Amino acid sequence: MAEVEPDLEAGVATASAKAAVKPEADPKPAATAAVTPPPQNVEEGTPRQQWAFVRNVYAVILLQYWLAGGIVAITYFVPAVPRFFKSPHVAVYFAIVAIVAPFVALWPMLKYREKHPVNLLLLGLVTLCFSLSIGIMTSIFTKFGTMVLQSMILTEVAMINLIIYTFWAAIRNYKVTFLFPFLINHLLIFVIYLTIQVNCPLGSANMTILGCLVTMLFVAFIVHDIELLIKRHKYKEDIFAAISLYLDLINLAISFLLSPTK
Repeated sequence: MAEVEPDLEAGVATASAKAAVKPEADPKPAATAAVTPPPQNVEEGTPRQQWAFVRNVYAVILLQYWLAGGIVAITYFVPAVPRFFKSPHVAVYFAIVAIVAPFVALWPMLKYREKHPVNLLLLGLVTLCFSLSIGIMTSIFTKFGTMVLQSMILTEVAMINLIIYTFWAAIRNYKVTFLFPFLINHLLIFVIYLTIQVNCPLGSANMTILGCLVTMLFVAFIVHDIELLIKRHKYKEDIFAAISLYLDLINLAISFLLSPTK
C-alpha cells in the first residue's frame, strides 16, 4: 500500500498538469477566425460593408457631375461658346467628336477597371470626355441649356444628401433599401427647385419644371440601380460600378435632349 500511494500522487499531478496546458491550445480557432477574409461579392457582405461600397459609388458620381455641371455652366453663361459651336462647319466636327470621343476613351477604362491607379486616371478621362460632349450638345441646342444646368445642380444636391445618408444608415446598421432614400431625396429636390425659382429662376417655368422632373427620374434611377450594382459587382469594382451607372444616366440625358428635336 505504501508503494501504490506515490504512484497515485504522481498520476494526479500529471493529470492536473495536462489540464493546465489545455487552455493554451484554445486561441488557435479564434486566430483563424480573425484572419478570415471578407466576402468578395458586395451582396454577401454586412450592411455596413455594403453602405461603404455605395458611398464610394456615390462619391464618384458626385465628382463626375461636378465636372459636367461646371462645363455646362461655362457653355451657358459665356455667350461666345454657343456662338462658336453654332458656326456651320465647326458645329458638325465638334458634334462628331462629342459623340465618338467618350466611347473611344471608355474602352481602356473597361479594360483596366481593376488596376489602381490606372482606373482612376481613365475615369477622369472618360468623365472629361462625357462632360465636354454634354457641353457641346447644350451649346448647339441652347434651348435646353437651362434645363440641363438646373438638372445638374439638383442632382449634385441629391448626391450630397445620399452620401450623408450612407453614413447615417451605416451607423444604424440599416439595410440598403429604395423607399426611404427615394422619398427624402425627392422632397429635397422639390425644396431646392422652389428655392431656385423664387430667387434666381433659370429660364421659363415649362423648361424648369421639365428639368426638375427629369432630375427626379435620374435620382430615382440612381437609388434603384444601386441595388442591382450590389448584386453584380465586387468590392474592388466600385469605380467600374460608378462608370456603368454614369453611362446609364448619360443615355437618359441624351435621350431627353434629343426627344424634343425629333
